[in-house]
Amino acid sequence: MTNKMTKFKIKTGDTVQVITGDNKGTEGKVLKIFKDKNKAVVEGVNMVKKHTKPSAKNPQGGIIEKEAPIHISNLSLLTKKEKQPELDINWKVVKKWDFLKNQMK
Repeated sequence: MTNKMTKFKIKTGDTVQVITGDNKGTEGKVLKIFKDKNKAVVEGVNMVKKHTKPSAKNPQGGIIEKEAPIHISNLSLLTKKEKQPELDINWKVVKKWDFLKNQMK
C-alpha cells in the first residue's frame, strides 16, 4: 500500500460549512486536520459525549462533550467575502450534458 499524500483545499483555521449529515448547514472553524484519514475536526460540529473515569486530574469523572472528526468530503470552504460555500461546478459541461440528453430523447 502506497502512502500517497493528498492535497486539501481546507486548511487549519479556515471557516467551513457542513454540507451533508446531521450537522448540515452548520459553520465552524477547522481546529485540526488528519490527512491520513481524510478527516477534520471542526469547532462545534459532530459533538460526541465521552464518559471519563475519575482520575487525579478530574477526581469526579463524568461526561465530557467534545468534537469528533468529520470527513473532508462533507465540508465546504466558505469564502471570506460573501460567507458563501465555494462551488466547483463547470456550467459549460452541465449545459452540454442537458443538450445531449435532449438529443437522445
